[in-house]
Amino acid sequence: MQKQDKIFIAGGTGLVGSAITRSLQQSGYTNLLANYHSRPPQDDSVHWVQLDLTDQAAVQSFFSTHNPEYVFLAAAKVGGILANNTYRADFIYHNLQIQNNIIHQSYEHGVKKLLFLGSTCIYPRDCPQPMKEEYLLTSPLEYTNEPYAMAKIAGIKMCESYNLQYGTNFISVMPTNLYGPGDNFDLETSHVLPALLRKMHLGKCLEQNDWDSLRSDVNARPIGKVDGTASEDAILEALSSNGITSSGSSLTTHNSPLVAVTIWGSGKPMREFLHSEDMAEACVFVMENVDFPDLAKGLQEVRNTHINIGSGQEISIKDLALAIQEVVGFEGKLSFDTSKPDGTPRKLTDASKLHGLGWKHKISLEQGLERFYAWYRWKRVRSEE
Repeated sequence: MQKQDKIFIAGGTGLVGSAITRSLQQSGYTNLLANYHSRPPQDDSVHWVQLDLTDQAAVQSFFSTHNPEYVFLAAAKVGGILANNTYRADFIYHNLQIQNNIIHQSYEHGVKKLLFLGSTCIYPRDCPQPMKEEYLLTSPLEYTNEPYAMAKIAGIKMCESYNLQYGTNFISVMPTNLYGPGDNFDLETSHVLPALLRKMHLGKCLEQNDWDSLRSDVNARPIGKVDGTASEDAILEALSSNGITSSGSSLTTHNSPLVAVTIWGSGKPMREFLHSEDMAEACVFVMENVDFPDLAKGLQEVRNTHINIGSGQEISIKDLALAIQEVVGFEGKLSFDTSKPDGTPRKLTDASKLHGLGWKHKISLEQGLERFYAWYRWKRVRSEE
């Protein structure tokens, strides 16, 4: 890519897309194009276009009008284990729509290179660890996220198939569990790390009787239909329904109540986490340095050409919760609801292919959690301005 080439970041306002946009800006790229839904971000260095990526005609019109030369396909409907298992039809339908529209129009309009972002949930539930690219489709998927995983597998195969039939240069990367600025903190649909961080922040507000901060948080990110203007009882009920409970002293006194945060599952599953800034750097690195023929070279049957993006380091959900508790300063009790599903027991990526290409992550989990919580508090203050 040249610094002045027109680059489209599909999903430019999300966790992944916004990180890629920032990484491109920091690398000196000046002709960036990204889509938004309701309101464009306050960043005049990016050409923002309102676009529904599930609308086939709208996506076709967009490509005809703007003719991007490079595409980062970072848009997706995403969520944690509860959302994936509850909205199964939405997750497979919307993700297939987005992928089909953008990949096909990229081919139709001669895009020089496309980077499709998936997820390591594409691998089998009982996949050998660490997970190598070659383990794709070797045994059944984890049931709770099967529809989302199937959509992402379809995206990989679509990129490979267009490359083989039409000679395109479409590359797929599969990041591990991500977190960072722009993350989703909805307690029903978010992933485990941001959900735990917000739960413990709210729990800390409760144990400190800090109702100003509590109301500010709930006002910026309502819990269901409950926002910061609701009564104390309504807010407490909303928190309780999401596993944040208090007992003992009255919240209106100077005494600290006893607060507990409940976490889904046993806490035993092992997970790998990568800061979104590291992920974005890896994506830009691949776009700049890797072409599809490099990945298909020597293969009799061209498959599994996708690239894992991860740290290669893992932590149990219990230890993650304890690490977040320390960063946030929450002093209450952590409990685990074993009636809820754990999901995949272990999910560690083998990132040796990416390492062999010359990229490794820089931000440790400890550093990342500190940055993430600092951003979360800054974002809450900004929402009040």
